[in-house]
Amino acid sequence: MAHPKHKVSSTRRDKRRTHYKAVVPTVVTCSNCGAATLYHRVCPECGFYRGKLAIEKRAAE
Repeated sequence: MAHPKHKVSSTRRDKRRTHYKAVVPTVVTCSNCGAATLYHRVCPECGFYRGKLAIEKRAAE
């Protein structure tokens, strides 16, 4: 197995890991009902996308 010849400093190690972070999703409010919705997605509450009805939502029974 390969063994490192020198110790990797904490600065060098941390510079390599700068891109290992969680991405916060962009949340917007629906223009039709005001619910929180992921960006570029159909609203799960009312079924509208960009002001137009995209999917028919059944009424709660």
